[in-house]
Amino acid sequence: MNTPAKLATYVAGLALVFGAALGVGSAVGEVGTPPKTTTHSESTAPSAGHGDSAGHGDQGDATTTPAQAAAQDTPGGLQVSENGYTLTPLTATIKPGEPTDFRFTVTGADGKPVTDYQVQHDKKLHFIVVSRDLGSFQHLHPVEAGGGVWSVKLTFPAAGTYRAFADFAPTGASALTLGADVLVAGDYAPKALPQASRTASVDGYTVTLDGDLTPGQASKLTLKVSKDGKPVTDLQPYLGAYGHLVALRARDLAYLHVHPDGAPGDGKTQAGPEIVFYAEVPSAGDYRLFLDFQHEGEVRTADFTLGAGQATAASTAGPSASPSSSPSSKGADHDSTPHSH
Repeated sequence: MNTPAKLATYVAGLALVFGAALGVGSAVGEVGTPPKTTTHSESTAPSAGHGDSAGHGDQGDATTTPAQAAAQDTPGGLQVSENGYTLTPLTATIKPGEPTDFRFTVTGADGKPVTDYQVQHDKKLHFIVVSRDLGSFQHLHPVEAGGGVWSVKLTFPAAGTYRAFADFAPTGASALTLGADVLVAGDYAPKALPQASRTASVDGYTVTLDGDLTPGQASKLTLKVSKDGKPVTDLQPYLGAYGHLVALRARDLAYLHVHPDGAPGDGKTQAGPEIVFYAEVPSAGDYRLFLDFQHEGEVRTADFTLGAGQATAASTAGPSASPSSSPSSKGADHDSTPHSH
């Protein structure tokens, strides 16, 4: 083949190649065209909420990711950080049995201490401290020391690991509960979970518990207060209610703060002897319940061990120490002084 013929054949081949490429490009669209963006309204991902049954948190929406949904379903108090907020203890050196000026902050997503809180049940922040074996319980109300720092006089009764819970709602945000471990130096010998019981005694008062915990359902619990064998019918409001109930799951200290049915002054809620709660626990297992109630100017705490949804280890445990074996507060200011048992 001569040179002109070869050139003609080469040009024809190029034409075929570029023609095929043009056809393919038309089929798939322009090169570099960005993918179609799915809007929030087009998303079909389900939302997930974090309800009051096991703490507090924001409700999800259509943009909730699987990781966010899992966090929202986590019971309160198990996380030191949630929704951008972090509980940070500032007091490092703690000795058992000695009063300590315990300080902490709650920081926001910007890393700065939160200084603006909503008032809930007469307080901006509720602070709960329990020992890991759930033998010690204190419900405290710290004071603001300035600059987003909270301060509270706190005595840890013995060496060991404690869990501190901050229950609060920043202004403009949903309520939540954060938890952090606090270490108290010294020899530590954890005690067995107290035996399951429906009767607690504290400072001459007897509190009986009626009702059962059913996982995943609102369970009615009725606590009846008596003194010297007589029903107490003149309970006093404490933090806007006749009683406050904290439930903690024994295996990991998942936190649930429950408020009673009805309120003082609503025209229908009696001031005792019965206080009714509806509690929804997240799972089966053993729980420790702590009831705060006020009478004759003093706040006392009655404690119980109760199983949810199954036969529990506590029901077969040995006898427990009397709930009144540890001192409770007497005539103390509960804004800064613990009441415990």
